[in-house]
Amino acid sequence: MTPPHPSVDKSVALVTLGCTRNEVDSEELAGRLLAEGWRLVDDAAEADVAVVNTCGFVEQAKKDSIDALLEASDLKGDGGRTQKVVAVGCLAERYGKQLADQLPEADAVLGFDSYRDMSSHLQTILAGGHVESHVPGDRRALLPVTPVERQQGAAGVALPGHGDADRPDDARVPASGPRVIRARLDGRPWAPLKIASGCDRRCSFCAIPMFRGAFVSRRPADVVAEARWLAQQGVKELFLVSENSTSYGKDLGDLGLLEKLLPELTAIEGIERVRVSYLQPAEIRPGLLRAMADTPGVVPYYDISFQHASEPLLRSMRRFGSRASFLELLDRVRADAPEAGVRCNVIVGFPGETEADLDELEAFLTVARLDVVGVFGYSDEDGTEAESYAGKLAPEVVAERLDRFTRLVEELNTQRAEERVGERVEVLVEEIDDEDGSVVGRAAFQGPDVDGVTTVRVPDGAPRPRVGDLVSAVVVGTEGIDLVAEPR
Repeated sequence: MTPPHPSVDKSVALVTLGCTRNEVDSEELAGRLLAEGWRLVDDAAEADVAVVNTCGFVEQAKKDSIDALLEASDLKGDGGRTQKVVAVGCLAERYGKQLADQLPEADAVLGFDSYRDMSSHLQTILAGGHVESHVPGDRRALLPVTPVERQQGAAGVALPGHGDADRPDDARVPASGPRVIRARLDGRPWAPLKIASGCDRRCSFCAIPMFRGAFVSRRPADVVAEARWLAQQGVKELFLVSENSTSYGKDLGDLGLLEKLLPELTAIEGIERVRVSYLQPAEIRPGLLRAMADTPGVVPYYDISFQHASEPLLRSMRRFGSRASFLELLDRVRADAPEAGVRCNVIVGFPGETEADLDELEAFLTVARLDVVGVFGYSDEDGTEAESYAGKLAPEVVAERLDRFTRLVEELNTQRAEERVGERVEVLVEEIDDEDGSVVGRAAFQGPDVDGVTTVRVPDGAPRPRVGDLVSAVVVGTEGIDLVAEPR
């Protein structure tokens, strides 16, 4: 890829917070900057400019993002190389100028629309110039209301992680077709791959659609092209990410497009596993369940956004479902994939939540046999419908419920892990300890980072696997939700 401008001979570090979707965005930014002559470094202290890709999801994520920006800013006074700190990502997009005014330690706060021209912005900032912070707005208004019209209207809208493949004036687009604007920032044998951005749902507690925008699918050719590129970089597992994977294809005129895409991805040379994330229970179709279970190479992993199990409370959240319907869905999942791993998130302390609602949630979790459950305590999010709800619970009540259900799911998830003892697993090796030689990876039903790991006890004298290898083993024990296995 030939840089469209002379090398700037400057270094940049990308610091990423939040979800795997943000990781894709950072790697796209890295690809753009690398193409324009920037040198990528891992350590912010060794970079001329530190770009912090922030998270704006919940209150704790916002605090973590602020802390990361302040930590990077402190480097400027340590006599090191770092000269400037720039905030990008969801928090920057969501609050823009307001964040810039409240955080003078950041030399710039840039929104998604700045990503295409990030190199010139960073050069301006390093030269002592000023780049105006954007004024936040509701990004849902940037695209047509009708999903099928969005593909025609998306060319002028920034969609981080999509590579902007339809932009005709990008000098880096080869005439041969889709290209990849991305640079790997780690050597992991798995990688997130964005299949869509935004969300059309209107959950009353969630602000994500306001700053990520309406739902837009990536075209299959672009997804497959990036998947092939990732395979060439040594990636063995593709982790398909979006705000709502069950909506994939609806704006391309084919709601069954994900079922057709999965075999294309698993057929790519070098790709051993494909994992689908973030399924909305109200949108899960029997055809999708069958495709996930029947397509060789698609792992039996079901990341389902339940959020609660009380039907009245779910209605207040502007969601659909109930304990009975969710359990029926899990029965369908396990009928197709008996070894399935299922993870979800739930919210406690939502406005108006009663003890009867909590009893319903507890009853669901107790019988659902979920592998991993993330428990969040409700907090108001700016601009959401629930922010205006009556029936708010005192912070100490929310904290008590958060603690109660965290302890409950820790026990239940541990029990579920113990049920796995005796199962045969295929472990993707991700790490080998240099000191004791222990081999750590993930079974097919374990998602990256937050869903537990499997430690493989390789007998003395046996050949040691390498990072990226798949090891066949049998689970012989557990450590909380983590598994211990032996090669078989």
